[in-house]
Amino acid sequence: MTRGHQFQGMRRTKKEAEQTRRRIMAAALRTFNRRGIARTTLSQIAKAARVTRGAIYWHFSGKEALLGAIREDVSLPLIDQSDFTLLDDASAPPLDRVERFLADLLRAVEEDQHTRLAFCVMSFKCEYVGALGSELDEYVRKNERLCYALTRAYGEAAARGDLRPGLLPRLAALDTIIFVAGLMRLWLLDEEQTGVRKEARRLIRAHVEGRRVPADVEPASRAAQRATPRTEKA
Repeated sequence: MTRGHQFQGMRRTKKEAEQTRRRIMAAALRTFNRRGIARTTLSQIAKAARVTRGAIYWHFSGKEALLGAIREDVSLPLIDQSDFTLLDDASAPPLDRVERFLADLLRAVEEDQHTRLAFCVMSFKCEYVGALGSELDEYVRKNERLCYALTRAYGEAAARGDLRPGLLPRLAALDTIIFVAGLMRLWLLDEEQTGVRKEARRLIRAHVEGRRVPADVEPASRAAQRATPRTEKA
């Protein structure tokens, strides 16, 4: 066998291993959603993926590692740091960037079934106790990073005189995190599409508009707002 054939064989084996890994993850996600994480066994996942338990252990140390891989594999709304770059796009006004960021989070759940299913499992089918307690710690850390990115965007809006007077950037950021966390969960529950799903984009627009300086505020007042330092109490 030539070295070229050996390389092709190694590449094919690596590709097949990745396909098996992803098939296990997809089967685990479906089973978690149907039975809940606590009631799901590796044997059930193996059966759904049409592999052996040994194949699962080849790729994952256990059920918790499988869940962690699923969480990292999808861009879950609220917690994916890569999405934060949109908040720093200086080509658009900061409040417009916040609105677009929230709309993109919603779009990720609307258009990608895998993301939607993963978020549903993480929100409603997981008990964050024992070994899974670390998942909550990671969720908190990523929310802190999101809060920092939102605070920065709202701070830019304040410097431009676009943020409603009296609203501190960090407070606005925390309120937005609470808003979108509730919006996403209620969106998932509204399977009949009679409430939140139907109005989600209008709710996002209303949330952001509530942070803007009222249209009837005179330009001179906006200039004064820009000139006034905005501080937050520790």
